[in-house]
Amino acid sequence: MTDMLVKLYALPELAPVLAQQRALNLEIRRALVPERHLVVDWVKQQWGAAWASECDAALVRQPVSCFIAIAGAQLAGFACHDATFKNFFGPFGVDPAQQRRGIGEALLLTTLHDMAAHGYAYAIIGGAGPGEFFTRVAGAIPIADSTPGLYRGLLRPH
Repeated sequence: MTDMLVKLYALPELAPVLAQQRALNLEIRRALVPERHLVVDWVKQQWGAAWASECDAALVRQPVSCFIAIAGAQLAGFACHDATFKNFFGPFGVDPAQQRRGIGEALLLTTLHDMAAHGYAYAIIGGAGPGEFFTRVAGAIPIADSTPGLYRGLLRPH
């Protein structure tokens, strides 16, 4: 999949998106270190060990660079930045049962706004898919010749 680039200085406003989530009784917030095992285990179960490893790295950073969505008392999604590489957004996922509620948009924008607050002007979305989502929500554009990208040669289980 192709990497994408986002202008962090031109992001949509975050407050209306978070207000919409609160109206649906959904909470978007930075994960807490004591939740690390719960979040990492959930990510591993939903999306596999590689994403769980990246999520784990984001949860041990200071400040934590993993955001979570909570529906009731259950995890509904997560988004990280600066996990494997500086200035990279991801991994990112929303529970399939919770999709189409705006959670992905809220997590993406929350994380990108956090990156901007840390001084980045641009964010790279590694191996972005589906690209249309990132373009619609954050104005992301494809980076030419970025496939197979930074994960080329990644060790994989046999």
